[in-house]
Amino acid sequence: MVLRKQMESLETILLSMNKTLEEFDGIVFFLEKILRDGRHLIKGGPVQATPKQLQQRIGIKPCLADCLDRLSLLYEMHQSEYHLKSSIVSALPVLALKPSSSDLSALQQLLVDQPNIPKEEVRLIFDIVFAEEIC
Repeated sequence: MVLRKQMESLETILLSMNKTLEEFDGIVFFLEKILRDGRHLIKGGPVQATPKQLQQRIGIKPCLADCLDRLSLLYEMHQSEYHLKSSIVSALPVLALKPSSSDLSALQQLLVDQPNIPKEEVRLIFDIVFAEEIC
């Protein structure tokens, strides 16, 4: 009886993790699409931007090249985090069958923790891109 409840609980947790992982994958996909669309608009759009235009700033606003670089960085951070979490979630069923308390505790901590995306770095990117709105 107890084992059955534990197995049901484990199954519920795994389903929840997979759903969360799918949602995170959607965020990564969205960031990739925005990045790809931005690059396309600059390189292959109706009017191609020159290198000088990509570096041009208007007031305190960042240049287009800076925006694309920072968007690329955000995408790479989220993609790496997705791959890490995906690897962990895919290993869980095997570990659940041969549980080691230290392994399960470490995995639980990795999955419960906030993403391994440096908040300060993300905040800095937003401060640069949205500098005009902040001032």
